[in-house]
Amino acid sequence: MSQIFRPSSNAVSKISLLVVVLTVGFLGWALWGLAYSPFATRSKIPFDQPVPFSHKHHVGGLGIDCRYCHPVVERTAFAGMPATETCMSCHTMIWTNAPMLEPVRQSWATGKSLEWNRVHDLPGFVYFNHSIHVNKGIGCQSCHGRVDQMPLMYQVNTLYMDWCLECHRNPEKYVRPRDKVYQMDYEYPANQAEVGARLVAEYKIQKFTDCYTCHR
Repeated sequence: MSQIFRPSSNAVSKISLLVVVLTVGFLGWALWGLAYSPFATRSKIPFDQPVPFSHKHHVGGLGIDCRYCHPVVERTAFAGMPATETCMSCHTMIWTNAPMLEPVRQSWATGKSLEWNRVHDLPGFVYFNHSIHVNKGIGCQSCHGRVDQMPLMYQVNTLYMDWCLECHRNPEKYVRPRDKVYQMDYEYPANQAEVGARLVAEYKIQKFTDCYTCHR
């Protein structure tokens, strides 16, 4: 009885399997890269705003505290956006005729709020409370990056669930003294493991990782 397959069929089948495995692996790698790319996460991309507000100038240059523009961040779930009155408390005296601030002056004159484009925009099915994180010693910089170095605001981290869970599972790596929460250039000490463990106990931080914590 003659052979059904040629001797080369074994080699062809092995090569075919290798090609399939490599193709599937490449597609998986490509999809993973796409999922974590700025295209999907919106990270590292400055958003157009009605006024090109520079955190680098106001925070880094002038040293304005986060709470001046976001006064309710320690008490409410939403950090809040500054009212036009907050902007005009300075700009009725400086840069009063700057063209870029015309939308602010119009808002002040008409009483109509500026419509800012939200940079850190979590899905509706995710619950996040700013006040609990701030009061537990999680710095603004941990989530928002070095805003004091951003001429235009952009999202630094992916805001994906695995990123959130990394902190929830290991809070001792990220917690800092409460009086350093708003310090943008804060550097964790060499003995952060020891300091973090102490702060976790002192601030009564619990490692919440159940679904209900964020999906209510």
